[in-house]
Amino acid sequence: MDKETIAYEAAKILLDTKSIMINTKKPFTYTSGKIGPTYCDIRRLISFPEARDSLMGFSEKVIAPLNIDILAGGETAGIPYAGFLAERLNMPMIYVRKKSKGHGRMGQIEGHITQEGQNTLLVEDLLTVGSSQQVFVKALREVGLKISNSFVIFSYDIYPQSKTNLREMDIQLHSLTNWWAVLDVIKKENYFDDETISSLESFLNAPNDWEENFIKKAS
Repeated sequence: MDKETIAYEAAKILLDTKSIMINTKKPFTYTSGKIGPTYCDIRRLISFPEARDSLMGFSEKVIAPLNIDILAGGETAGIPYAGFLAERLNMPMIYVRKKSKGHGRMGQIEGHITQEGQNTLLVEDLLTVGSSQQVFVKALREVGLKISNSFVIFSYDIYPQSKTNLREMDIQLHSLTNWWAVLDVIKKENYFDDETISSLESFLNAPNDWEENFIKKAS
């Protein structure tokens, strides 16, 4: 199965499990305060065993070419996916916190690292612009691990800042699917009406412009 087919099938799973929601009439408010017609809840997938198994099978194919010694789940949403993959591949796993815990060993990394220089794959649920990845990559490198690849179930792939951040970290991103694959599925399989699809496409091509236009129309 090639990457394009994986992206298409994974996008269908995200839509069918309502792990991706789209509402162009009543947009969602994000943590940043910005608004948009989409919401991604990739954590939701852990409750669907069949869908989860399919996605982990796809994930195994995507990361197979990589020379990886250990998987690192990013707190918190990346931890279950790192765990599923570690079990599937019979590989060691650690997880990395967003900041050091304030007790015990005070560590930011949980698990056992056998030696420095191990090739590490950072696993997260999704990537928007890569802010959390910066924190995790820095922490992993500080304990002597080698990291040049990261993996996510879903990449937004609509914000130029994400590519800038990844380039500055010297990280190659690998993902199952993204918004463009979702849009392809929606168009081909008639998930939504033409007006909704057109509005979504406008958002994906220019998120800030979509927000400004929506606010103007609502005022």
